[in-house]
Parts: sequence; C-alpha cells; structure tokens
Amino acid sequence: MSSILIQNIRAVDTECDKVTDVLIRDGIIAKVGNNIAESADTVIDGNGLVLMPSLFDMHVHFRDPGLTHKEDVLTGCAAALAGGVTGVLAMPNTKPPCDNPDTIRYIIDKSKDTGVEVYPVGCITGGMCGNGLCDYDALKAAGCICISDDGRPVENAEQMRKALELSNENGLLVASHCEDLNIINGGIINKGETSAKLGVKGMDRASEDYITAREMILASSVNARIHICHVSTEGSAAMIRFAKSRGVKVTCETAPHYFMLTDKLLEKRDADYRMSPPLRTPEDVRAIIDAIKDGTIDCIITDHAPHTTEEKADFEKAPNGVVGLETSLAATLTALYHTGEITLNKVVELMSANPRKILGLDVPSIREGSAADLVIADINRKWTVDPDKLHSKSHNTVFKGMTLTGKALVTISKGIIRYDER
Repeated sequence: MSSILIQNIRAVDTECDKVTDVLIRDGIIAKVGNNIAESADTVIDGNGLVLMPSLFDMHVHFRDPGLTHKEDVLTGCAAALAGGVTGVLAMPNTKPPCDNPDTIRYIIDKSKDTGVEVYPVGCITGGMCGNGLCDYDALKAAGCICISDDGRPVENAEQMRKALELSNENGLLVASHCEDLNIINGGIINKGETSAKLGVKGMDRASEDYITAREMILASSVNARIHICHVSTEGSAAMIRFAKSRGVKVTCETAPHYFMLTDKLLEKRDADYRMSPPLRTPEDVRAIIDAIKDGTIDCIITDHAPHTTEEKADFEKAPNGVVGLETSLAATLTALYHTGEITLNKVVELMSANPRKILGLDVPSIREGSAADLVIADINRKWTVDPDKLHSKSHNTVFKGMTLTGKALVTISKGIIRYDER
C-alpha cells in the first residue's frame, strides 16, 4: 500500500485544530507532527487547506437493486467520494425492499471495492408495508446495523413498539421517517402561504410532529433507542429537545436544505425543490439551526434521493426527493461555518463523528494509529453548483446554480486516495 505525506495542513477533528504534517502508511495515520522528513509515495501540499476525518452520511438512497436508472451502488459511491464521504447508511426502499438477507448481502458485496463503506438498512416490516416484523437476527447476520420502513412510518403503533423492544435484544438501531401519510393525504409541499398561492395541496407539519412524538413515547415505554430522520419543523425540534432532557434515548438528524432554504422556492413550480418532509418556513429554518447549535440535532445527513429528469418534469406529479452527497459539506460550511453559527470542530462532530457513534462504528480522528479515512477541503473555495457535473446518475439538486463556499478536494479511504479534484 502506498504512503501519503500531507504537509502544512490545518488538521481539524472534534478535539484538535492545528497546522501540522500528517504521514499515512498502510491505511493508518502513522505520524502527526511538524516538519515530518520521511519520504512518501505521494506528497500533498496542504497549505491553505483543511484536513478532516471523512464524512459519514447516515441517510442515503442508492436505488439498487431495482431502480438503477436513477442511481446504483457504484454511482452512489462515486458521488459520496466526491463529497468527502466514505461511509453511508443506505435506506431500504429498493425493489424489492431490503427486507431479506440476500438483498443486504448483494448491496454490501457490490460496494466492496468502491472505497465507501455501505451499510444497508433493513426493513422493520415485510415489504415496508406492515406485513409482520422482519427476521432481525437474519438481517443482522447478513450485515445490517439499522432498521427502518423509510419513506413511511410503521402505521401500527404496537408493531413499532415491538420492533423497538426487540432492538434492545438485537442491537439494531431503529430509525423512523416521521410523516403520517393520512395527515399528508396527497399533499406535495409544506402547507402554508406558498401552497395556498400555488393552489396545490399542502403537507401539514402535524404529520411530522405527531409521528415524532409517537416514536419517542413508544421508545421511552420500552427504554429503547430511536433515531428520528430528517427533522424539518420547529415543533419536532422542540419535542426532541424536551425528550432528551427527560432521558429518552433519542437521536436525530437534519439535512442542509432544512437549515438553508424555505418553501418560497416552490413558487418556481420546479419539482427539484420537492422532498419529504418538505421545505418549511423561515421560522423553521432558524429553529433547525438553533437545534444544531445546542446539540438537539446530532447529525447532518443528505437524504440523497435520486430521480431522473423525466420523473421531475411534472411539478405536481413528480416523486419527492433531492440529491445531496456532493454538496452537503459545501452547504454546511456555507450556511453554518462561514456565518459563524458553528465551528469546524462542530462540523466534524455533526458530519463525521456522531453518525458513526450512533451506529456503533469506529470513529476516525487525526491521531496516530487512527484509520486514514480523511477529506482534504478548501473551505474558502467558491463554486457554483452545476447539476450536469455531478457524479450521481440523477441531477435533482436544490442547490443548482447556487454559489457555495467550501469544497471537498481529496477523499482518502483506508489510506487510498479515492477522489482527487486538484
């Protein structure tokens, strides 16, 4: 395995922030210090750049198997590496759904040589539609570390409570997409001024707040962990904050579009700005930022959800979802770091350390002996998002045409340079 010497770079993890040299040998960080004189196969001038542990996105959709015209494991991993991501949690709404060991193993096997650790999420219920609880022991034996009926909550509360109860025995994290489909009832964007102006059916925030509250009540009743996906409302953030103060074992995530954008963008009648849950109000955006800052929200994810241009062409009939793996770091730096809301250490905590901690995975750092899972970024580089230049098969990004500040330039996985834009 080749060696890499990174010179004079600003190294940042959850605890350190210093200019140093970093030597990588045999997949691990061999030395951290000033003026390292040892030779290496590759030497990188880090002057003006930042070195961080690589990102882990615990909410992506790779559409593989069954929907590979939108994305597949290989293109999804390429998009991840271009965004500084070397680990992902891949949601189970594939075709067939990921409710069996064979599908779990297929996804893991296909990702083996990509440089990205792909952890398939298993279904909570058969087919993700309430057909009994899945065989969690079999899913775990195949490599599953998390279960979810992503895209919809488990409609039967007792089924969900039982799944949470079993998670105490099998160790699988239970994650919930908190949107009551009966309350949404065909809504396509946030219910409010914009939906009324456009004359389209809105998605009431009660759909998210209600299921968020339900899941935490159920988890508390059996003393189990629950992970709340893509928090978007002021109400959900407040309830999670309260539940944490009461000792409920709840963790949660949000995505850059929820702390950057509002539903006013939907006035363009462009389905690339539609996702589930939807873009909300300025008050919600501020509440999500505050929840990030005070530790209520544990992780920043993307909910990377590829759809084709043809599918997104009809504003009212298009499927919900946006891609985000290649823009998440840049968006977070733009909206939270460069505005002074959070530090770079906090960025690493939210996008690298916490997701891995929640999932019980090893957490890389910039210390001798740590796995060399790293990203080199130019945090001051301004660039305009061009959908056609994304590595994903699909280009449905909410950041199209936007100028962001900060970009992943080099992604290193287990000591191997897997992406290099320099």
